Amino acid sequence: MLIRRKSIEAQANTKAGPNRRRLEADANKPRKPKFAPVTLSELDGVRYLHFGTEWVQGAMRIRKPDWIELEYAQQMMAWMLFNQAPRHIVQFGLGTGALTKFSYRHFEQAQVSAVELNPAVIDICHSMFKLPPADDRLMLIESDAMDFVLHAARHGIIDALQVDLYDATARGPVLDTPEFYQACHASLAPGGVMTVNLFGDHPSYAKNLRAMEYAFDTVISLPEVHDGNVVAIAFKERQQFDFPTLYARAALIEASTRLPAKSWVNGIKSAL
Repeated sequence: MLIRRKSIEAQANTKAGPNRRRLEADANKPRKPKFAPVTLSELDGVRYLHFGTEWVQGAMRIRKPDWIELEYAQQMMAWMLFNQAPRHIVQFGLGTGALTKFSYRHFEQAQVSAVELNPAVIDICHSMFKLPPADDRLMLIESDAMDFVLHAARHGIIDALQVDLYDATARGPVLDTPEFYQACHASLAPGGVMTVNLFGDHPSYAKNLRAMEYAFDTVISLPEVHDGNVVAIAFKERQQFDFPTLYARAALIEASTRLPAKSWVNGIKSAL
């Protein structure tokens, strides 16, 4: 999020297609949000997503479209240390679809849902970031994340919730209230874990931590990366950390995915 790259204009088709879903609660709601333009840049084989500014909203290595390129986005997968067989994984804020693609490819038995308010982001993820079409396991939902998480049918069913909600200003998450995080807590299944992308050197960081700690008993922040990004991990229930077990799980994750999972355990340990 805090990486800067000069963006270039890119056109995205904003027409709703057959792979687009909207919550029933949203269907009759008048909504004409104004979105910043979706723009792109490329450097050294990596394609970046912007919202009309130099702030990076996501990245994809063109030769490895299913790899998670940015370190903070890799940290967003730290919930894998605590759930090796999730049934339902949800992403708030699609970005380039990196987390959604990785979850869809790696967890073949899981339902994967991505919630994104801007239809142009969904379209450009299909056209420029290799996001696969929706199917019986992959759901792409055009909706506000707050509407989604408040929906009663979503309560108690999400095993892993990944929250990365930024607009063009990149000043902090656009949803950051105790009410939002309480709703996130309610949406998690027993044993569920939420990861959230925050800005460590911005006033929004402390505000979000306070809101998360109001809703969750255990909240851990991993070390800052990218000169500002901090990933917080929140647990549905109070968490006791068994570090020998976590390091063993991290070794398995690294062997199967090449993600730097041991560094996640080190980060959790240092935060306690």
